[in-house]
Amino acid sequence: MKITQTKTKGLSHSFKIVVSVEEFSTETAKRLGSIASQAKLPGFRPGKAPLNVIEQKYGQAVRSETAEHFIQQGIQKALEDNKLRSATNPKVDVTTFENNKDFEFTVDAEVLPEIKPIDFSKIEIQKLTAEVTDKEINDALNRLALSRRETEVVNEKRKTQKGDIIVIDFVGSMNGKEFRGGKGSDYYLELGSNTFIPGFEEQLTGINVPGKATVNVTFPKNYHAKEMAGKDAVFDVTIKELRKIKNPEINDDFAKAFGKDSLDALKELVKEELTKEYDKVSNIHLKRALLDALEEKSDFEAPVTLVDMEFNAIWKQFEEAKKQGTIDEEEKNTPEEKLKKDYKAIAERRVKLGLLLAEIANENNITLSQKDVSNALATEARRYPGQEKKVLEFYSKNQRALEALKAPLFEEKVIAFITDKVKLNLKKLSVEELYAYDPDQKKTKKTK
Repeated sequence: MKITQTKTKGLSHSFKIVVSVEEFSTETAKRLGSIASQAKLPGFRPGKAPLNVIEQKYGQAVRSETAEHFIQQGIQKALEDNKLRSATNPKVDVTTFENNKDFEFTVDAEVLPEIKPIDFSKIEIQKLTAEVTDKEINDALNRLALSRRETEVVNEKRKTQKGDIIVIDFVGSMNGKEFRGGKGSDYYLELGSNTFIPGFEEQLTGINVPGKATVNVTFPKNYHAKEMAGKDAVFDVTIKELRKIKNPEINDDFAKAFGKDSLDALKELVKEELTKEYDKVSNIHLKRALLDALEEKSDFEAPVTLVDMEFNAIWKQFEEAKKQGTIDEEEKNTPEEKLKKDYKAIAERRVKLGLLLAEIANENNITLSQKDVSNALATEARRYPGQEKKVLEFYSKNQRALEALKAPLFEEKVIAFITDKVKLNLKKLSVEELYAYDPDQKKTKKTK
């Protein structure tokens, strides 16, 4: 086998590979001989059929197998001899494949770039933090109290007002005909909550209880049920009962509803949960800052084929979202050419960071242990109470799904390794500042 490098441009490498007719014939004969020793053909004892009969029956298929063998061998040798790693499957073009002639083909391969080691100790990153204050703990307790609030009957005879809870029966109709989903009974409605269609609650304010009302509304043009969007409807409403909200007292008894012996113990639990939540947001910002710093160090070229594949995947998701009407106003008002340019930049960033993280993992022997994977599977299974066994069986039989589960886990492990090596500068912010923090307002939302 003779390998000649014919062209090199950036990450693109081309080779011409020639397998002599003698080498090709020898390999073909060896493969035919292996078949002949086991072949069972009519009129011959097993393994005793003449070679010319074997060749007549299997010759063309074996020649194709031999060609594939030399193609794979040639690609591997061309890359190994030149210390290259292919980014994707190389393109092969067979130029000569005839009897009694050398077998010739060309290989066009885009290879992975050379990635130089990074001195992590020279990277400085700002880590944003927020402390849990007493006010935030009290606000959280008030939210818990709202979730546990009850209602009680208002015995005084008066008209309904904003903030009241009314118990109603209602029947909706369009053009005199009831429509599906427009009927309910014993429904608890808080006036002013904007739970119903715009205008519905306002027309039930100022009415004696018990009482009746006719409510005329127009469904919003963007209403989820398209057959009702923008159309007029009439609701016949019976107000059966007037109730008011009774907020629970935040004390030791309140704490017991959450499994704690005292209010102080509940406050401590709330503080722990808020701390976890703030740490999660802090780590999101930290990861973004770290990836930005790594991207600046990524002074290598991204393989075009990988960038194109990533861009195509992103654009496909965008087009699906566009069909479903879930893209935001900013995207709707952005020219397609500009969107494609932005998404191409995202694709290139993802590819470069993916290659860099993979190289860092390889250099530092970072791998996922079986314990890591088992813990991830257990966490995933717990998301589906009562179906844990089915979840585990699904991943045991679906390798692609398992790899998709492992990918972010592996990335987080590499990120954690790098974070331990870089210099972190702590900066304390308020909770509002932490959540609102934007490292670069000039970048579009999607690029961020």
